[in-house]
Amino acid sequence: MHKDNQPLIFEMTKEGRIGYSLPELDVPEIDLSSLLPTEAVREVPAELPEVSELDIMRHYTALSKRNHGVDSGFYPLGSCTMKYNPKINEAVARFSGFANIHPLQDESTVQGAMELMYDLQEHLIEITGMDEVTLQPAAGAHGEWTALMMIRAYFEANGDLERTKVIVPDSAHGTNPASATVAGFETVTVKSDEHGLVDLEDLKRVVGRDTAALMLTNPNTLGLFEEHILEMAAIIHEVGGKLYYDGANLNAVMSKARPGDMGFDCVHLNLHKTFTGPHGGGGPGSGPVGVKKDLIPFLPKPVLIKTEDGYTFDYNRPQSIGRVKPFYGNFGINVRAYTYIRTMGPDGLKAVTEYAVLNANYMMRKLQPYFDLPYDRHCKHEFVLSGRRQKKLGVRTLDMAKRLLDFGYHPPTIYFPLNVEEGMMIEPTETESKETLDAFIDAMIQIAKEVEENPEIVQEAPHTTVIKRLDETKAARNPILRYTKA
Repeated sequence: MHKDNQPLIFEMTKEGRIGYSLPELDVPEIDLSSLLPTEAVREVPAELPEVSELDIMRHYTALSKRNHGVDSGFYPLGSCTMKYNPKINEAVARFSGFANIHPLQDESTVQGAMELMYDLQEHLIEITGMDEVTLQPAAGAHGEWTALMMIRAYFEANGDLERTKVIVPDSAHGTNPASATVAGFETVTVKSDEHGLVDLEDLKRVVGRDTAALMLTNPNTLGLFEEHILEMAAIIHEVGGKLYYDGANLNAVMSKARPGDMGFDCVHLNLHKTFTGPHGGGGPGSGPVGVKKDLIPFLPKPVLIKTEDGYTFDYNRPQSIGRVKPFYGNFGINVRAYTYIRTMGPDGLKAVTEYAVLNANYMMRKLQPYFDLPYDRHCKHEFVLSGRRQKKLGVRTLDMAKRLLDFGYHPPTIYFPLNVEEGMMIEPTETESKETLDAFIDAMIQIAKEVEENPEIVQEAPHTTVIKRLDETKAARNPILRYTKA
């Protein structure tokens, strides 16, 4: 039994209780065990809880109230763009013509769905400044890997086998070097300068004949725009490399600047972030990849195309890197993103960027007197504070994050990027009101004052949550994998 008297579902078991009512069987009963392999048949019934329908409804409703999500509270998780997901997206995704189709249907029966996907690709081409887009990749990191595999295939097709290195800034998302490694490349780190941007001199030092690509997020993980991006693109292109855009932070520049115009050769987008597909807890996601003309032959196949007779999948792509996702991506998320783009329109998407940047700068300046600001300049959609001042008083950023739980807020991303000591990455997004921002700011200021006046209350937080302070190290190293009866 938990401290708040909420029992486990197994502790509610009463023999003979059931949570369903089925009509009386009106067909001959079949012993399924005779149709299954012996090793697949249970010797004893599964140990499942026996509870009534009412009890199980109350149990899971109570548990749901403990979850934190965008619909229930402010979620300033930096670099994750946890913005509100408009419910019209959900309604459209549930249209029977979208929700009830099957990917193995004949193409002639799903022309409407294929038209939607094709039109979505065309919108993303315009938004990114690319020449072609594939919707196959399932999420951001999957899109990174897909793009890098296309870059690798491009160089191999041209007999340029010396391109073995991918350059990654020291402030990059952790998925960047991981994706490069999985794609078969060696990663090389380029340093940030005193302004939090890529150090151009260090970039010139690390580029060479073996450079395959530079992976870059713009604005970067510190929320700062790489103002020398055109010069950086020239440096990479002069040695024959490709420039890859990590679209995780597109919310900061959407409809204001396009990666293709900055000199990027390929880009992945996070439809589950910038374009309001619900995400968190492991999915779902969608990470379309856009490419310039040189990389089009290497797109994953099949490629969705438009013909005089309608829409079809083109499998005749001899230089393709092959299929990277069963069927054609996460269709439901694509529908949601398409709905968002069409309902917002060009002016709406531009307003998204403007309010995301305004909210982040407002919050950053309000909190600046109470925390260290490593890079004192205008930010884009997110910003990074440092808890170095509080650490000197014996309170870590982790402590302050746990204290925020007592105020009902999901903590920001902490200890990232790695080049900021005691970092806190905060992204308010454009969907939050000024009242919400002010309430979060007040909570952060109160915590900063508690660190100075009563540090124990922060060091021992959280105090109001169902589960009190956790030992994350022990939880990671000794997980409880299944329930066992006492």
